[in-house]
Amino acid sequence: MTTAASNAAAAYQRLRGHLAYLKLNAAIDALPGLLDAARDGQLTVLDALEQLMGTEAAAAEARKLASRLHWAALPAPWRIEDYDFAAQPGADQSLIRELATLRFLDEAANIVFIGPPGVGKTMLSVGIARAAAEAGHKVHFTTFEDMTRRLRRAITEHRFASGLRFYTTPRLLVIDEVGYRILDEEARSLLFEVINARYLKGSIITTSHVGIAAWAERLGDPMLAAATLDRLLHRGVIAAIDGPSYRMRAHQQRADTIRKAAAARTGATA
Repeated sequence: MTTAASNAAAAYQRLRGHLAYLKLNAAIDALPGLLDAARDGQLTVLDALEQLMGTEAAAAEARKLASRLHWAALPAPWRIEDYDFAAQPGADQSLIRELATLRFLDEAANIVFIGPPGVGKTMLSVGIARAAAEAGHKVHFTTFEDMTRRLRRAITEHRFASGLRFYTTPRLLVIDEVGYRILDEEARSLLFEVINARYLKGSIITTSHVGIAAWAERLGDPMLAAATLDRLLHRGVIAAIDGPSYRMRAHQQRADTIRKAAAARTGATA
């Protein structure tokens, strides 16, 4: 081996060692191909360095996104694009697409999705939450029941402050299924505590199958309901959806498919 080749090999090993020490594994994997391209004149040295660092930056961002999505605890990988607006005429497509731009986060504004079961309230909430996570924001999804259960446990374990902080740190908090039953005194107090702690600081998306007028009954305390709604709607947008059920439509489609398949088998054996 010539001295030049020996020096190049040693430099290559040192470079790999530096990358390994810095834990730049994506750059290590990309290095041989980029060096070959630079040697063959397909890339300048500057272009090769830019692509090497770009590969590592993309890998780092992918890891961060995976971490944000894990913490977000979204129940499904839905996106806004998955929502069938044509089949759900009760959804205001222009409003929802405006909300999906995430500009409401800049004002710590809130979204209240209201509509009967099955119209896609949760799906839209998850779609917006996923967009926020992909844009670099900290997001968390919870049902109202799970949130109150965790906060009740925090109270009994004398760590309510840290329990509440868990729900105030995300840039966007999704509280699904609010008002599905009449709340007891502690549950309605906990809901108020979360909304009040996030007021003008972070955005909330809630879903409910009952209208705003019925919240006083569900919360069981008209004064507390008024205070809760005052904070939730001060910078809030109500997105009402009144249309056919997604789940019932999917059930009907599956039933139709089964009937057609059964009819085809019957016809084939006749």
